[in-house]
Amino acid sequence: MLRCNLLAGCGLSLALLMAAPLAAQDLQTRPAPLPVAPEVAPADAAPAAAGEDQIRFSSNTLEYDTDSDTVTVTGEVRMQREDERLRADKVVWNRKTGRVVASGNIAVINPQGDVAYGNTIELTDTLKDGVVDNMLVVLSKGGRLAAERGTRQDDGTVNLTHAAYTPCAVTTGAGCPKEPTWKITAVRVTYRPERGRVYYDHAQINLFGLPTIPLPRFSHPVGGSGGNGLLSPDIRYDRVNGIEAAVPYYFGFGPNRYLTVTPHVFSGSLPMVQAEYAALGDTGAFRLTGYATVSRRSDDLTSTGTTLSTEEAFRGYLDGITRYQVDPNWSISGSLRIATDRTFLRRYDISRDDRLRSNLSVERIDADSYFSLNGWFVQTLRLNDRQGLQPIALPEIDYRRRFDEGLLGGRVTAQINSLAITRWDGQDTQRAFASLRWDLRKLTTLGQEVTFTAFARGDLYNTDDTLTSPIVYRGREGFRGRAIGALAVDMRWPFVGSFLGGAQRVTPRLQIVASPRLSNTAVPNEDSRAVDLEDSNLFSLNRFPGYDRFEDSSRATYGLEYALDLPGLTVNATVGQSYRLDERPTILYEGTGLSDRFSDIVGRTELRFRDFVSITHRYRLDKNDLAVRRNEVDATIGSRGTYVLLGYLRLDRNIYPTIEDLQDREEARVAGRVQFARFWSAFGSMVIDLTNKAEDPFSVADGFDPVRHRLGVQYEDDCLKAGLTWRRDYNNTGDARRGNSFLLTLAFTNLGR
Repeated sequence: MLRCNLLAGCGLSLALLMAAPLAAQDLQTRPAPLPVAPEVAPADAAPAAAGEDQIRFSSNTLEYDTDSDTVTVTGEVRMQREDERLRADKVVWNRKTGRVVASGNIAVINPQGDVAYGNTIELTDTLKDGVVDNMLVVLSKGGRLAAERGTRQDDGTVNLTHAAYTPCAVTTGAGCPKEPTWKITAVRVTYRPERGRVYYDHAQINLFGLPTIPLPRFSHPVGGSGGNGLLSPDIRYDRVNGIEAAVPYYFGFGPNRYLTVTPHVFSGSLPMVQAEYAALGDTGAFRLTGYATVSRRSDDLTSTGTTLSTEEAFRGYLDGITRYQVDPNWSISGSLRIATDRTFLRRYDISRDDRLRSNLSVERIDADSYFSLNGWFVQTLRLNDRQGLQPIALPEIDYRRRFDEGLLGGRVTAQINSLAITRWDGQDTQRAFASLRWDLRKLTTLGQEVTFTAFARGDLYNTDDTLTSPIVYRGREGFRGRAIGALAVDMRWPFVGSFLGGAQRVTPRLQIVASPRLSNTAVPNEDSRAVDLEDSNLFSLNRFPGYDRFEDSSRATYGLEYALDLPGLTVNATVGQSYRLDERPTILYEGTGLSDRFSDIVGRTELRFRDFVSITHRYRLDKNDLAVRRNEVDATIGSRGTYVLLGYLRLDRNIYPTIEDLQDREEARVAGRVQFARFWSAFGSMVIDLTNKAEDPFSVADGFDPVRHRLGVQYEDDCLKAGLTWRRDYNNTGDARRGNSFLLTLAFTNLGR
């Protein structure tokens, strides 16, 4: 939706549904398609001399009255002067007065591509200015204007009396006339093509044929044209802030820059100001959004390490993103997210994130190498987390180089990486390593795919203030070195055949990895804490997610991959397990599925039926009693208009509750949409926390604890979107209180968006 401009004495709000209509012209009486380009004069006609005063025309017949100096042309008349064009069945041109009168299937096209239709059109011989009866203007950028009478000025301006405007369809799919969803009627309308804007005097909006409040002075851009003005308002209600009205104002600074300022007015708290500035250049773009208000920071009452205070205080949030492509290889990108306190975003329904990450990155990418220089800052929004323990990573340097013609024809990948992490009140870590990896892929005569891998890495760490970290992650203070090595062979053997009119593939897989024992616990663990065995990392060389921990065991991993492709139906499945070949102790914790010699059994199954059903199931079964340690289902059923989304996650790993990154939980999610009429739909979603004390001793849920739900109804056609949404939050987070909130949306095509 585009922008509109409200001038003196009016406002755009929900009251648009309450006023009396003005008489509107018929918006359906002229065809919408553009006429064909004017034809050139017949080949045997004398060529016209070039110049602004020349009119080129063609027709079936031509009559010239020498006494009155009048030219009459009939039959498929085409006239052109510069960029002005005219089509009609008959044109009478008085050369003495310069008066041109056209009739029958009339269309006049201006340089912008707008087409004016009428019963009769009286023009000057410039084809730029004149009077049109029963005028219809079809705008090239979308929309149409109809009026009892219109005049065209020499600069292209169109003045209309008793006119109507709409961007909506005025015919059904079968070509029958229909009332547009909404239209603007006015006593006087002025269209300025050079500005791409329509101006109204004594106007009003008619919605579904019903009158709305009058708009004495009003203007809006057409199509993709920009301009300053108000955007569509947002109206909502919630328990904490009361009724909220937000009416953005748009400032356009050209086709590539804009500023939007949005005042938010609340019945239950002080106003808030939101501003967004964005710019697009030749090499990149950026956007910066800010919020500012004053309200009680009662979240401090439950936040560890903060001053108890309920006084009014400044609160706000900054959110920015940028990316610039300096040249085909080099790019600079960044993001900024920072808030004054931990519950501001939730209270004002801006975001539900529990951490804000800011980043600055410089990258270079080509066909065989990658370089990045990164910096990260993390702000926690969890009430009981200490900000001083959040990491600041600066710098993180990573360089990788690939050599395709390596040893014995394999591929060699070299990597150099360094990272410095500091905390205001916690552990500081510096890390650097260099690694080489060699991979050689071969196909045997029996169709087996065999990949040989060799890996070597050398690490150097420096750590201090380790007592502030959990003992399982801290490592030893001071400088520490570590050498890592691994050899692996991975074999796949696919068997393919026909089945039920389609094809199926069964692929056994076996991987053997050998790695010497490492002093893993001597170095800190900053990036490898959330280890969990699943199908995506079952055959990984290192099943820890980061660099700080490396799986130092010799093992055999085996599994089976299955694929079935039938007309309209596909099935993909993976299942596997690993066995540790040596008996030395492992650093993998109980509950990760990797702590014993036999690992848990993990798998994934995906089923798709046409575009109607999509189901993904991931699971992990205990190796001893086949108890379900991970059960995750995501399903989408339905069409684009009517569908249901189902999600279920259960992590019951029997893991130590002190390992903060691997806490167990159980959750169900459901969402859906039902299209019950052509333009009408109902939608809803719900999240339920099913975690109980047996799964997580620190959980505050009772085994069936709704987190939030949302229900709504929406109308959407080619030119209008309107909806009402009800949402309920069930948990308190500081001053973001549980309760109901309602959102009313109303957006018109070409008005305010």
